[in-house]
Amino acid sequence: MIVDFHTHIFPDRIAERAVASLKKNSHTAAFSDGTSEGLIERDRAAGIDLAVVLPVATAPDQVTHINDRAAETNRRYPGLLSFASIHPDLTDAADELKRVKEIGLKGVKLHPVYQGKDIDDPAFLRILDVCAGLGLIVITHGGWDIGFPGVGHCQPDQIRRAVRTVDPEGKTLKFVAAHMGGWRIWEQVPEMLCDTAVYLDTSFSTGHFYPLGGNEYDGYYEGKDTDMLDTEGFMELYRVFGSERILFGTDSPWSDAGESLAFIRALPVSEEEKAQVLGKTAMKLLGLTETE
Repeated sequence: MIVDFHTHIFPDRIAERAVASLKKNSHTAAFSDGTSEGLIERDRAAGIDLAVVLPVATAPDQVTHINDRAAETNRRYPGLLSFASIHPDLTDAADELKRVKEIGLKGVKLHPVYQGKDIDDPAFLRILDVCAGLGLIVITHGGWDIGFPGVGHCQPDQIRRAVRTVDPEGKTLKFVAAHMGGWRIWEQVPEMLCDTAVYLDTSFSTGHFYPLGGNEYDGYYEGKDTDMLDTEGFMELYRVFGSERILFGTDSPWSDAGESLAFIRALPVSEEEKAQVLGKTAMKLLGLTETE
C-alpha cells in the first residue's frame, strides 16, 4: 500500500486558474492539472493507492465551505482522503474542529505562510490544543516557502515551541511537519525536532525542483540552485527520525510522482523500512487498514 501523504487539488472550475497562479508565483512547473480526476490519474500511473489531500483556507470565511468539500471528496473518490482546513482567525475554530471530527475528516492542514501567523502564535496553539483533544492529525508547512522568499512563519524552532507548549511529553498531539520539517533549512531539523514526537513528510524535498519550462520558461531560476535533498542529505535526517516518523509525500502537482517514488526506493535501507515510509507509517497514523 503506497500512500502519498501530501497532495493538493482545487475545484474543477478554478483548478486551471489556481495552478497557473501558483506556477507564476513560484516559477515552478506543475505535474498534474490540479483536479481530483487529474490526481487520481497520476496515482494510477505511478502505482499510488491513496492520496491525502491538503486544502488551505487563506481566509476565515473559506473554512466551512472547504471542509464540506473535503467531506464530499472523500465520499466521491475512494482513492483520495481529504483533510480539513482551519484558519487561525476563525472565531469559532474549536466548534468547527469538532464538526470536522463529526463529519469523519481525519486531520487538518495549516499553512502559516499563507495564513499570516507564526505556528507558535496563540491562535495556532489553541487550534493545536483542540486537535490534540479530538485526536485529529495536524500537518503544517515547514520551513521556507518557494512562493514567498524570506517569509518564515513555521521554522523548525517555531514548530518545536508550538508542539512543546501544547504537548510537552509528546503523547497527545499527532503533528506532521511537511517538507522534511523545514524546506531549505534542513540542517536545523534534527536539533529542533529529534526529541519531539513530530513526523516529517518527504514532499517537495528530494532530488531537485523544476523551473517553468518550454514556452512558459521565464528564466527566474537560471543560474540558481534548484537542488533539494540528495541521498546523503536525506539519510542524515533518516538516521535521526527513522522509517516510523517519515511519511512519503509528493506535494502534487509540484513534483513528479515517479521520481519521488524512485528516490525512496533507491535509499540504502531495508525493503521493510521503505515500505514503512511509503505507506505503513501513514496507514498507522491514519488508523486505516489495507482493506479500507
